[in-house]
Amino acid sequence: MARPGGPNRGVPEKSRDFKGSIKRLFNSLNRWRYLLIISLMLAMISAILSLVAPNKLSDLTDTITLGIQPNISEEIVKDIMADTSISNEDKTEFISLLQSTENSEELDVNKIFGKIDELPESIYEIIKPQIDMAKVKSIAIFLGTLYLISALFNYIQSLLMTTTSNNFAKKLRSSISKKINKLPLKYFDTHETGDVLSRVTNDVDSVAQNMNHSLASLVSSLTLFLGSIIMMFITNWIMAITAILASLIGFSMMGLILGKSQKYFTQRQEELGNLNGHIEEIYSGHNVVKAYNGQREANEEFDKLNNKLYECNWKSQFLSGIMQPIMMFVGNFGYVAVCVVGALLVMNNIITFGVIVAFMIYVRMFTNPLSQIAQAMTSLQSIAAASERVFDFLDEKEMTNESKLPSKLNKETVKGEIEFKNVKFGYDENRTIIKDFSVKVRPGQKIAIVGPTGAGKTTLVNLLMKFYEINSGDILIDGVSTKNLTRENIHDLFVMVLQDTWLFEGSIRDNLKFNKKNVTDEEILKACKTVGVDHFIKTLPGGLDAEVGDNDSISQGQKQLLTIARGMIENAPFLILDEATSNVDTRTEELVQKAMDKLTKGKTSFIIAHRLSTIKNADLILVMKDGNIVEQGSHSKLLSKNGFYAELYNSQFDTISE
Repeated sequence: MARPGGPNRGVPEKSRDFKGSIKRLFNSLNRWRYLLIISLMLAMISAILSLVAPNKLSDLTDTITLGIQPNISEEIVKDIMADTSISNEDKTEFISLLQSTENSEELDVNKIFGKIDELPESIYEIIKPQIDMAKVKSIAIFLGTLYLISALFNYIQSLLMTTTSNNFAKKLRSSISKKINKLPLKYFDTHETGDVLSRVTNDVDSVAQNMNHSLASLVSSLTLFLGSIIMMFITNWIMAITAILASLIGFSMMGLILGKSQKYFTQRQEELGNLNGHIEEIYSGHNVVKAYNGQREANEEFDKLNNKLYECNWKSQFLSGIMQPIMMFVGNFGYVAVCVVGALLVMNNIITFGVIVAFMIYVRMFTNPLSQIAQAMTSLQSIAAASERVFDFLDEKEMTNESKLPSKLNKETVKGEIEFKNVKFGYDENRTIIKDFSVKVRPGQKIAIVGPTGAGKTTLVNLLMKFYEINSGDILIDGVSTKNLTRENIHDLFVMVLQDTWLFEGSIRDNLKFNKKNVTDEEILKACKTVGVDHFIKTLPGGLDAEVGDNDSISQGQKQLLTIARGMIENAPFLILDEATSNVDTRTEELVQKAMDKLTKGKTSFIIAHRLSTIKNADLILVMKDGNIVEQGSHSKLLSKNGFYAELYNSQFDTISE
């Protein structure tokens, strides 16, 4: 089975409901249905025009063939014998030539053709080979026009299909962009980031590219396949059966080989996934492998997996490589059969030589579409699977519509009071995180939330920000229920600094004033100086104009300081710090703590911290355990109780002393 780092990552699986997915796909293309219909019709007409050409080529061949032969027929012979302008000696010589062919049933044109130069001039002028150039010119112009119109239709079809597929992909991306902002965080908790990105990029591209190449190809190939069969039987049924049987023999051989090779292709993908997974594991844990002297075992496992991949890859590539020669064999075998049977029919005057030429083209038109149809059907499977994943994403349950909620708070006038009333919450029905949480926070207080991992600290903040809907109870901001406030309104009231830093590709200025307008450089530098990151900015080429991103060129501590400065620039009545100082050193932490004291002044603040030494000056400390508040009070008061908080606080120092 392929691991996350293997080649199957982001590759759609087989569609669960092929017919349903294709039907929905075409329903989604309703906006471009006329372009799509015109494109497919042009592809069909282009194929039909291609089917007309072989018979015209047959006529052209017959016209040229007849034109290079001497014009000797019973009517011509009678005319020559009745012509008084031709001397009797010339007529006698002509009759002798005819008798020398020794063909009692009909005139042997081939023998006469060899002695035509020996005929008298008067008779030579009558029976000499003469190509009907007017007819040749007419057929040539017709064929040139036919091929030109077919190419033009094919070009227009390709242009329309490319326009349709790219516009559809654009629509899908726009729909996904709108949808992703309406999805609850629960969706992203249950789906990997790579999976979401794969739907947005790989799956949409797969739909557009395969649709662009497969739909028109499928229509034209089916038209050529069925049309060539019809045209062959119309032209000559004996030759048609010969061509079809010859092709089926070749395709039956190819089918047997494909049946044998399929398992090797499957094994190849599995072994490639296993090898890539092993490489990813070893290189991601390279230091551990070196430290435990595990290189030999790792190399042995690599060699084992590499040999398995070699065997499968060799067999699959070999069998895949002989497909093209087999296709050539099928075509050539069909040509040989047509030529042999056609020659016999020509000898018996059943068909003309031009029919053989036409059938050689029909054989190609019959065999090539079969492989193209197979490829188009494979592409349709990919389209169905990829579109299914995109539609699944677009069908996900959205957050409730809050456009009609009655209340709205202005962050300029908010006092800063928050109250939790008997709040209960669980990420699913079988797992309750917050069991019965109640607390009232006065304006301007600094609230610290502490507790062991999994106690519900971050969950509490997520509920306050309305990232999740509570199961029961209520949360009030200045006496107004968050149920009556939009998420955008609530988010506008909070500044949030998380443990996981995030910087996007752009200048430091753009990163610090993210989504906030009318911020001066003086305000930005003041915030940077407050948190102690101004010196770092000055060392960068360009200062605030320096380009940064979420990469390794900036240390984790510097990233954290920049995100804290970003939070200071945002003037909001509430502040949430979720382990904001966890990635900075002790000296920087002291500097940040002083900056935080300035930042939290006059604001209602919620601080989540594992290092309890950082929240000594909090007005209220909430101690959480198993989703409940087990203790609350100031630092000194909680220590004097000698309870759970005291146990947590003392354990940190015991660990340090040990």
